[in-house]
Amino acid sequence: MKVSDDANILTSAMTLTPMPTLHDIVAARRHVYRYLHPTPLYRYGGLSRMIGAEVWVKHENHQPIGAFKVRGGLNLAAGLTAAERRAGLFTASTGNHGQSIAFSADLNGIKATIAVPEGANPAKVAAMRDLNAEVIVHGADFDSAREWIMGEAEARSGRYVGPTEGPLICGVGTYGLEIMEQLPDVQTIIVPVGAGSGACGTSIAAKGINPHVEVIAAQSAQAPAMQLSWQSGKMVTAAMDTFAEGVATRVPFANTQRIMREYLDDFVLVDDGAIRRAVVLLLEHTRNLAEGAGAVSLAAALQLRDRLAGRKLVLVLSGGNLSMDQLRDILAD
Repeated sequence: MKVSDDANILTSAMTLTPMPTLHDIVAARRHVYRYLHPTPLYRYGGLSRMIGAEVWVKHENHQPIGAFKVRGGLNLAAGLTAAERRAGLFTASTGNHGQSIAFSADLNGIKATIAVPEGANPAKVAAMRDLNAEVIVHGADFDSAREWIMGEAEARSGRYVGPTEGPLICGVGTYGLEIMEQLPDVQTIIVPVGAGSGACGTSIAAKGINPHVEVIAAQSAQAPAMQLSWQSGKMVTAAMDTFAEGVATRVPFANTQRIMREYLDDFVLVDDGAIRRAVVLLLEHTRNLAEGAGAVSLAAALQLRDRLAGRKLVLVLSGGNLSMDQLRDILAD
């Protein structure tokens, strides 16, 4: 673990922008719903009995790219200038953010160039290429790929898209609005965290409508940089060794840290073993395939079951892009 005061280095050299608001998320709906429909929110008796709460699952795994991030990409693409569209989009991803940018760029006739780390989920890489993105493998992890593609974007005069930009947060925040509309008396929402756009968008939307809603973020204990930074109030880098690529970052992001400190009620870590078990439980009880990041919310709820007893609870199943090799390994365990 390393503590640093150099927020510019640790946050992709991003300048902090005005904090997104509920109004901004509501405005994003017209861009998101031009292509998408609200995703289901279902109650599951088996999970409810297991946790001792009334458990609902928000199925962002039902999106066309299999993950919530597509909402953010659509909102961002809608706000690009003509010059940015001509220059093309550049980003780094372990899969879902890249699919979002590829999907949105393809719909709008924009070239997308995406750096992925070595060993990236092959299904996600194939999906990005199927969406006509140029996918370049570079670096051992997400942060290495991110640092490299930022230089490429500058050299090629393109538009670099960081994973925590305001339009992305506002776009993904639309599922938070859906939760509040579909289940207005929800008491607790648990959201997985990688870079943090989902937790930020959800908490702004939910608390903007009902300040008493509890929003809990969760991350793998094998990639705890964001949680340690939130907990300490400092920018903390940490080792990253999780199978759940959607929450696999060793570097925190100041933009989302600032929002999470304003809105989150709690932020917990769950072990990879618990995440793997949650993948199996979701398959068993909901008949839905969850990727590691998507199962983090259930793993956290099981860890917090005493605290959550009797509450009306929403678990965000953020994505379902589990590779066949990962599924075989989890089931074999």
